[in-house]
Amino acid sequence: MFVVEAYILVNSVPGMVWEIAEAALEIEGVKTVHAVTGQFDVIAYAEFANMDTLRKIINRFMSLNGVQRTQTAIVIPPGLR
Repeated sequence: MFVVEAYILVNSVPGMVWEIAEAALEIEGVKTVHAVTGQFDVIAYAEFANMDTLRKIINRFMSLNGVQRTQTAIVIPPGLR
């Protein structure tokens, strides 16, 4: 099975970082989640089969209480250099 990978970068409402990080771990396809410093508040790593599944993952993130916006970085497979 072909696996697509992406990092989902999240901006949150102040004070909601840990709640978002914990809730994100419950989203199917999300493998790891970290609260971070800098431009974003939470960074999640996800694996999925296709872009439709990624859309569902992002929609789940956007429905989490305290999420203001997301930005997604899809991993470029090494064979596409």
